[in-house]
Amino acid sequence: MKYLHTMVRVRDLDAALRFFCKGLGLSEVRRADNPAGRYTLVFLAADTRPDLPAVELTHNWDQTEPYTHGRNFGHLAYEVDDIYAVCSRMRDLGYAIARPPRDGRMAFVRSPDLISVELLQQGVALSPAEPWVSMPNTGEW
Repeated sequence: MKYLHTMVRVRDLDAALRFFCKGLGLSEVRRADNPAGRYTLVFLAADTRPDLPAVELTHNWDQTEPYTHGRNFGHLAYEVDDIYAVCSRMRDLGYAIARPPRDGRMAFVRSPDLISVELLQQGVALSPAEPWVSMPNTGEW
């Protein structure tokens, strides 16, 4: 058995791509538009190799209302080289850091469609540093 992808529905494809690509640093590995079904599928991965697990963004063209979601989904998780750099980039792009990396190891951010994304520091945790140490949690994750 091989893990392929996780699918999340997004209402605004451009906003989702800004979050996942510009913010998190993922790359688009393939895209499929289906005019008959009125949807677009965009597959994103941390590497452009097509054999790696991906996040599938499903954009239903006619969806105007926010999607409902439950806590049963959980979150996506990515290991990062420098958690402080990723959190700084996300904050600079205007995304709230829901759970700051106070411990130098773990943080959570949420996409425009409220998908929780866990960030985990690769290897050993970084030394605690400001502004993260004193930053409070924001909302849910």
